[in-house]
Amino acid sequence: MMHSGDKEKLQKAEEIAQQIWKLSRDKLLINLRFLDRALSSLVFHVQYGLDGIGCDGKTVFYDPLYVLEQYKKEQNSITRAYLHLLMHCIFNHSYRYGRLEQEQWDLAVDLAVENAILELGLSGMENSRDEKEKEVLEEWKNRIGVLTAEKIYRRLLEEPLQSEELQNIRRLFFCDRHIMWKEQETIEITTEEWKKISERIKAELKSFSKDKMDKKSMIQNLEEATKEHYDYGDFLRRFSVSGEDMLVNDDEFDYVYYTYGLQLYGNLPLVEPLEYKDVNKIKEFVVAIDTSASCRGKVVQAFLNKTYSILKSSENFFRKVNIHIIQCDSQVQSDTKITCDDDFEAFMKHGKLEGFGSTDFRPVFTYVNRCIERGEFENLKGLIYFTDGYGVFPTQKPSYDTAFVFLENDFEQPEIPPWAIKLVLSSEEIESN
Repeated sequence: MMHSGDKEKLQKAEEIAQQIWKLSRDKLLINLRFLDRALSSLVFHVQYGLDGIGCDGKTVFYDPLYVLEQYKKEQNSITRAYLHLLMHCIFNHSYRYGRLEQEQWDLAVDLAVENAILELGLSGMENSRDEKEKEVLEEWKNRIGVLTAEKIYRRLLEEPLQSEELQNIRRLFFCDRHIMWKEQETIEITTEEWKKISERIKAELKSFSKDKMDKKSMIQNLEEATKEHYDYGDFLRRFSVSGEDMLVNDDEFDYVYYTYGLQLYGNLPLVEPLEYKDVNKIKEFVVAIDTSASCRGKVVQAFLNKTYSILKSSENFFRKVNIHIIQCDSQVQSDTKITCDDDFEAFMKHGKLEGFGSTDFRPVFTYVNRCIERGEFENLKGLIYFTDGYGVFPTQKPSYDTAFVFLENDFEQPEIPPWAIKLVLSSEEIESN
């Protein structure tokens, strides 16, 4: 049972902790006025036993005793922690948290946040570990350039760190507990709210100037936070074409007359069910793969697997189809015709990528147009071209819808013709199920 003296001590600790948070908030507002709306979006809640701080996008949970202990060690620590968890929110780092490799994502987001903070060069907010952090961050910049959580995460998956090294860096950059990011019922609402805040900050940063302040990493991370995330399956269904499938058309069939005829005449219904109906399914389609030197390997394989799994789903796939998988670099290297599920399975199992020269988009369109002239397509409506680089586009719009799916990289994607649709996907989005 807690004595009155203990209660008084805890109450005093809570009051002092609240004052520390308020002082930290005021300091951030003075130095970074574009964070005003973000700062006002968070509320604070005491949680004893947490031994740290954490934020779920709405509430900052904290142990007052931990706050006092950190403040006693280093006065700037709570201000930096406040800015750190706020950066997580405006960079939308809780997005998909439960579906990622959490140990790698935890490290990636902390590296990205601390780098953005350090590049701002804020006086009066230094920490004793800053110099060690800068050394690690400089190594990462030499590896991958501008540091965003997404880029760091991809590199950690491609080139995993040894367990000991991973833990050492995690300890150096640790600031807040990410366990609060676990998906909740309200997470989508929270995400949308922070996205609006991030958009506003991005706009205000352009007019915000301060000596020695480098905003490059901040802006790059905000670009990632405000980027639209697309469902490739929904995107692919834009290319569905209408056709007849052998199904009972329930919308146009009257079961009353059907059953009445069976009762009256035995086995003679008054109306027969229509054995077909118009449905939006994919029947004729072209998937073009850029097999230039820069676009190969497991990402291409993953893209084909993902496209295949979407196309073969029962609601989108005709029993008989006419799908062409065309491989092309500066010229068409191969054309694999798919007419059924088995053809797709065989291609995915035995097919090989061919080419690896320079990129030119025009040969595929010339080849497809000739296929149409020869009658190989009856009603081609869609072509998707998967690429990660620049190429020469056709000057004229083809007779079918065209989309270019670009693999996200470190460079700006090229401008595409006005008649084409553009989609940029990360390797994680392509490789996800």
